Amino acid sequence: MLPTTSPHSNGDPSPRDAARHTAGAKRYKYLRRLLYFRQMDFEFAIWQMLYLFTSPQRVYRNFHYRKQTKDQWARDDPAFLVLLSIWLCVSTIGFGLVLDMGVMETVKLLLWVVFVDCIGVGLLISTVMWFISNKYLLKHPSRNFDVEWGYAFDVHLNAFYPLLVILHFLQLFFINHLVVINSEWFLGYFVGNTLWLVAIGYYLYITFLGYNALPFLTNTVVLLYPFALLGLLYILSISLGWNFTQGLCWFYKYRVK
Repeated sequence: MLPTTSPHSNGDPSPRDAARHTAGAKRYKYLRRLLYFRQMDFEFAIWQMLYLFTSPQRVYRNFHYRKQTKDQWARDDPAFLVLLSIWLCVSTIGFGLVLDMGVMETVKLLLWVVFVDCIGVGLLISTVMWFISNKYLLKHPSRNFDVEWGYAFDVHLNAFYPLLVILHFLQLFFINHLVVINSEWFLGYFVGNTLWLVAIGYYLYITFLGYNALPFLTNTVVLLYPFALLGLLYILSISLGWNFTQGLCWFYKYRVK
């Protein structure tokens, strides 16, 4: 096979080849592919979404393969982000219908959820986790290993998807029907708070798996410590009659006033 790069005499890649692997070049390539739906692998993205529920470790094994073949941990295909955005829009419209919102109120809620809850909070969490992992979790900080910001964002998207499906889709069928979790009775807030427990538990566990998959990080078990606080908060909520779903519904209605 013919060489695809022209290494220097010291074995380093040429400046042109190195430029292709900069963060800016990867980001440009990723954003450019958003304009070309035919180049996106939606079938593979759906496969990842399914396995995030059943076997998230398999999803991160694919990230290892991408690192070996494309020299980057982060996704280079925005298909997962596109499908996640569709899920978010559809489920938010469903919330608007369940909460008896008008058209303009639902549009306002959609804008809030997409640009603040998903994009804004997602960028913030990804940046914080990127900083913490590079500052405190590297095995050898002096060596040329670091966590890509794009990978931190992918880990957040992976963890956010099950949370979205549970709290923004599955929960819709229980708010005003079945056990009516948007109410003051025990069974209502017990089922509702249990859904929150499972959803946030998924988020924490998949986040842990994402950083634990990186061989140059250490002490990633600390990312599981919030489970103790989550369990305590769940017990307190059941004991004191807190209803997280009722609070979410009130917050959504307050936002669009």
